[in-house]
Amino acid sequence: MEGTTYGYVRVSTHEQNEARQLAAMRKFGVEERNIVTEKLSGKDFNRPLYQRLVKQLRSGDVLVIKSIDRLGRNYTEIL
Repeated sequence: MEGTTYGYVRVSTHEQNEARQLAAMRKFGVEERNIVTEKLSGKDFNRPLYQRLVKQLRSGDVLVIKSIDRLGRNYTEIL
């Protein structure tokens, strides 16, 4: 059974533009319905849409991000 590919797009403020990240998701082939976009700080993982996405991931699924810093600021916490 093949997994689902999801994309996670995050910008820190409502003023920032997520267009480059969205374009990267589409280029990678992530379906629009599987792209999660959030406009919140990366200081911690208390982000509602991120938490919901992580809970729905299953074995075999793929999570695509434009760069590792989109997950958060603390590399140790990201791991």
